[in-house]
Amino acid sequence: MKQIIYTLTLALVGASGLVFANHEPANETSKKSISKPLTIAEKNAALKKWEASPDGVMFKKWEASPAGQKVYAAEAKIRKNIGAFSNMEAIVTSLSLPAGSRLGFGIMVKINGEDYILSFGPEKSGNNILNTNTEFEQLHNLKVKDKIIIRSHSVSHAPKYSYPIVAGDYVEQDHKIIYKRALRQGGC
Repeated sequence: MKQIIYTLTLALVGASGLVFANHEPANETSKKSISKPLTIAEKNAALKKWEASPDGVMFKKWEASPAGQKVYAAEAKIRKNIGAFSNMEAIVTSLSLPAGSRLGFGIMVKINGEDYILSFGPEKSGNNILNTNTEFEQLHNLKVKDKIIIRSHSVSHAPKYSYPIVAGDYVEQDHKIIYKRALRQGGC
C-alpha cells in the first residue's frame, strides 16, 4: 500500500513539475503584450499608408473641399476658448442632431454666428428605480432660442458632419448649472 501511494505521489510531483516547467510566468506575458512606442519615422510611414487608403483619400478630399474648410474655420473661432476651458455663450438652434448621427444625445447650438454640434455622448438607461435617465434631464428641458453658457475641453470633426463637434462638458443656463460631465473614476 505504501508503495502505491509513493508511486502516485511521485507521478503527481513529476507531472506538476512538467506543467510548471512549460508555463511562462504571468509578468513575462504582460511584458510581451506591451509594445514600445512608434518612432517618428514609423508614425509618418503609417500616416502615409493611411492617406493612400480609400478612407484617407476621401478624408483628404473632404479637408480640401469648401465644406471641410468651413468646419476648420469654425473650429478655429473657438479654439482659444476650448484650450482655456472658458465660457462660450451659445444659442440653442435645434434640439436634435443631424439625421443619421451616431453621437448619442446632443443639440445644435450657434456660437459667434457659427453652428456647432454640442454632443454629450450616449444616454444610459436605468440610472434609478424608475428606469429614467437623470443625467440629461435638465438638458431635455431646453428649448430652441434658449441662451446657455457652455465650456468644453475638446472640439472635433468628421467628414460625415457639416459642423464641428463640441464635447459638452459643462452647461449653464440663467446662472444655474444644468449639466456637468462627471469625471472618470479609476482611470489615468
